[in-house]
Amino acid sequence: MKVLMVEAGFAPYEAEINGLKEMQQAVGGRIQAIYPFEEQVGVVCNEEGIFNNLPFNRSMPGGYEGVFGNFFVCGLGEEDFCSLTPEQMQKYKKFFHNAEILLGTDGKGLVTLKVEPQIKGKKAAEKRRDTPPGRE
Repeated sequence: MKVLMVEAGFAPYEAEINGLKEMQQAVGGRIQAIYPFEEQVGVVCNEEGIFNNLPFNRSMPGGYEGVFGNFFVCGLGEEDFCSLTPEQMQKYKKFFHNAEILLGTDGKGLVTLKVEPQIKGKKAAEKRRDTPPGRE
């Protein structure tokens, strides 16, 4: 199935995941599905992400606070997970585009700082230059 993979610090990207074993590999352990959106999509994450000291990834709407470790967004079929539609893929790529840094809590929920994400497969130096070209 075609899903949107979201890793801590990185921009989301499309991935192909098939079967329970690949789902578990994608999130680094036992899977848990949460449903923070009204739309027929699920967020599949590591069931014990916070307890296993996985890095904070993204905050979630719908009272879920946040997700620790890798997760993916998939569609919901009648009885199982399914591929995202192209429209859903674009919508959630935009929604999860910014990486987040967990700063703490304020009694009402998580306090995060949204930052520009790294691009999977590119080194930070290739993505952004601190010195203008020709002035290295």
